[in-house]
Amino acid sequence: MSGTQYVNRSAQEHLVYIQEKVNPILEALVTQVLLERPEDPSFFMLKWLCEQTKTLEGGGQQGNTTAEELETVRAAIKILKERKEELLAKKEPAIGSTRADGDEGNDSTADEDDEDEEDDVMGEMPEPSKPYNRGPRTSVSAEAYGAWNKRTDFTPPVYWKTEDQKERIKACLEKSFLFSSLDEDEMSTVILALKERVVEPDTRIIVQGDDGECMYLIESGSVECTKDGVDRVLKTCSAGDVFGELALLYNCPRAAHVLSKEKTTLWELNRETFSRMVKDAAAKKRNTYADFLKKVPLFTKMDTYEMMTIADALKVEHFEDADTVVITEGDVGDRFYIVLDGECVARKTLVQGHTPQTVMTHRVGDYFGELALVKNEPRAATVVTATTHVRLLSLERKTFKRLLGPVEDILRRQAVRYSVSS
Repeated sequence: MSGTQYVNRSAQEHLVYIQEKVNPILEALVTQVLLERPEDPSFFMLKWLCEQTKTLEGGGQQGNTTAEELETVRAAIKILKERKEELLAKKEPAIGSTRADGDEGNDSTADEDDEDEEDDVMGEMPEPSKPYNRGPRTSVSAEAYGAWNKRTDFTPPVYWKTEDQKERIKACLEKSFLFSSLDEDEMSTVILALKERVVEPDTRIIVQGDDGECMYLIESGSVECTKDGVDRVLKTCSAGDVFGELALLYNCPRAAHVLSKEKTTLWELNRETFSRMVKDAAAKKRNTYADFLKKVPLFTKMDTYEMMTIADALKVEHFEDADTVVITEGDVGDRFYIVLDGECVARKTLVQGHTPQTVMTHRVGDYFGELALVKNEPRAATVVTATTHVRLLSLERKTFKRLLGPVEDILRRQAVRYSVSS
């Protein structure tokens, strides 16, 4: 056997082993983590694996498990223990400064727990955090393609819709983080692929624990989200809301039950279209923007995780005409901008009553709009497009404050750039 044949055979054996032995354990583990949302995921995972090991050794429900499978669990426990030690080592120095940028006190803990449960149900993308905080929820679980899992040609389904329906659907999807990565053509494809489904009152649309085969957008009506063991409605969703995407996004079982409260019209998107269009677009956007951010001096000292997190949160804004106003001097600031394509100029009123003067040109990689967010002051200058076909990346205020904490000092020091030297 040649060296190449040996490597190929070895790689194939590894893939088969992972698919048959490791993936079932990891999928069950991740499902439990998503359902429980423990404060310390590492400890929870170790405990869960230990309990599974005891079950296997005790000959319980899985008494027919092979010695090889048992050894797989033990190996996974060992790896997780090592990983936990690494995470604890990284986490320890940061304990004193975890909430340095605005501690809201312990009174908010219960509300935050409620919000976490709602996130599980509705699938609003959770606020990115460091891996040791919310590990299993920090990245999308991608489909794996390769020599033994061929990616076949894909033709999305098409369901006829009126122009009015298309516009309403588009307006709803554009509000969702998940669909913000789609360009016009991709958005049109997704809209056409949505299939209308009408359900009567008290129809169980999603069953907790089932495999997820589609996600839903509510056209009219409302639904309630509940969990086994929780004696209350976690969330009520109405027209314009998206639900059911978590199972597709993370490749995990359904996290909650969803029941219609009244006659409800839904738009249904199947798993394959979601994976091929939405997840692929998100991954492409992340990589493209992360590569771009590496060239922006402001972000050069950030690690890969921080950069990817910012890339996920960026939204692109298009300005086709020159001299289009992006922000206006004196307005309340709610966004931070980075120039992706084209140029913009900043104009400032230097003498009251006189015409604003150009004080700065923003080219590709330059950023603006940070001053109002850092200092909570009105916009210091008006910024307009200087060329046609300008594309800007933007972060809204809340995301800006959350993600750019590490570089806020740099932004404060550079805030003087809008001042005109005498």
